[in-house]
Amino acid sequence: MGSDARHGRLVELLGPVVAAEGLDLEDVTITPAGRRRLVRVVVDRDGGVSLDDVADVSQSVSKRLDEADVLGGNPYVLEVTSPGVDRPLTEPRHWRRAHGRLVKAELRDGTAVEGRVTGADDSGVELDGERRVPYGDLARGRVQVEFNRPGAGLDDGPDEDVDDLEDIDDVDDEG
Repeated sequence: MGSDARHGRLVELLGPVVAAEGLDLEDVTITPAGRRRLVRVVVDRDGGVSLDDVADVSQSVSKRLDEADVLGGNPYVLEVTSPGVDRPLTEPRHWRRAHGRLVKAELRDGTAVEGRVTGADDSGVELDGERRVPYGDLARGRVQVEFNRPGAGLDDGPDEDVDDLEDIDDVDDEG
């Protein structure tokens, strides 16, 4: 089975499992890791993903992968995560979840705009409360890293979400 076919089969197999946990399946990748394979499942939802959410969906996904034997019985390591700050914004739900964040958007005409997402609905995104960009005009966008983001506190309390932890990991990995 080719990698595109395997990817499609995994998305088809795991999409309902992830949806049953109240999450969206954003991506599935398989990467060789020695004698094993790394199966990375990226999930998200409005309001973010907690560590408990990741633990719950990890158990469900692992069980489904073992039942379906889609990996041919080969050993694998499962990693369930949420999208990091560097994920491209390509779907309306991505833009909605970026509310309040500074983004750089590439437009289909080759230009780019930057602004803070102040609204997003089924037809487009609003930047800085004044510029509306229809999704049909957007190629993709990316959240810009801000170390002193307005409205973001250093102590968000005990319910850190996975996105916050990934941001920290990304900084640590670079240095």
